[in-house]
Amino acid sequence: MPRPLALTSETMTGTIAIVLKGYPRLSETFIAQEILALERRGLVLRLYSLRHPTDGATHPVHREIRAPATYLPEYLGDEPRRVLAGWRRARRLSGYRRARRAFLKDLARDPTPNRLRRFGQACVLAAELPGEVVWLYAHFLHTPASVTRYAALMTGLPWSASAHAKDIWTTPDWEIREKLRAAEWVTTCTANGRDRLAALAPSPERVALNYHGLDFTRFPAPERARPPHDGGAPAQAVTLLSVGRAVEKKGYEDLLQALARLPKDLHWRLVHVGDGARREALRAQAVRLGLGARIDWRGALPQDQVLALYRSADLFVLASRIARDGDRDGLPNVLMEAQSQGLACLSTRVSAIPELIEDGDTGVLTPPGDVAALAGALARLIRNPQERARLGAAGAARVRACFTMKAGIDALAARLGPPPPAKAAE
Repeated sequence: MPRPLALTSETMTGTIAIVLKGYPRLSETFIAQEILALERRGLVLRLYSLRHPTDGATHPVHREIRAPATYLPEYLGDEPRRVLAGWRRARRLSGYRRARRAFLKDLARDPTPNRLRRFGQACVLAAELPGEVVWLYAHFLHTPASVTRYAALMTGLPWSASAHAKDIWTTPDWEIREKLRAAEWVTTCTANGRDRLAALAPSPERVALNYHGLDFTRFPAPERARPPHDGGAPAQAVTLLSVGRAVEKKGYEDLLQALARLPKDLHWRLVHVGDGARREALRAQAVRLGLGARIDWRGALPQDQVLALYRSADLFVLASRIARDGDRDGLPNVLMEAQSQGLACLSTRVSAIPELIEDGDTGVLTPPGDVAALAGALARLIRNPQERARLGAAGAARVRACFTMKAGIDALAARLGPPPPAKAAE
């Protein structure tokens, strides 16, 4: 069950500056969902993005957000005049020397161009912040939190952060410790991640668990039951759906290997949604395995189209694993989204996925990287529509009972702004 944040921060009025890695991003709808919910609680927000958008489409939630977005120089050489002006103004701020000392200490341990870019972006952010900003809040504990921390030192503003997945597991321990000492508080969306951060914090209370949850008004229950496809004939082909970026931690190489092991007389097709650096390599692997004609690579899609796919699919599959650099999923929103539509889910015992899926009760979990176990679970579930229906119904009941967005937004809004009106608190 989600545990709400301890409400210990002082109530604030004024504008909150949210620092983001990139905005808008199709793969980070949970962040946009949070921003919109905070706006609806009456908080005044400004968005600062370290990168320009790269996706060709946006989710409907992005069009509802009113907060203005400012793009910091993605690379310092792109806007040299702006960077120079920001540095000159930042140098006059009372906390600039403190920020410079912190930056130089970090640079000695991380002598990379990215570290220099973070400080330059922080100078621009600190110089351009309007006077009504009273709090800085970063999404992700790696680069966005670095920029936020330096800017907070320059301006004297308090700051906090939300940590998610890769940033928790690939950021060096020394850097996490520095940020946890400097931030007022940090939230994270999994118990697994909370435990890692709490072990590095000056006190465990500095880190709180706050599940993202779903806005179920955007994911209403489907009106129609799924046909009982059992894969025994072409007309009974089972549609498998996977939504995720083509990156190592999503385990698509394992999934393709598992699909290649399925009995030849079993009828299925896979629909993949998502972009990513490995997408073309995966397509080539599928062809080598003789699966090319059975897989539909859709690329990144907006939320309404993904919702339609959840409703038309027979089984959702996500073969998450730990990447070689330590990167891993947190609690993938796509699993919650699939379960909200009564779609049975097959995934792996990685990170916080077992916090959502109870193996054998609300879904099926296999060991990460175990291709044989994944293939066996796929074959069993493809052949058994009754089992898929049972798991889908149980998963839908659990996600709607335990992973609603409201609990998390209540706690976060209480930390960042005034109490919600009586109607919103009911």
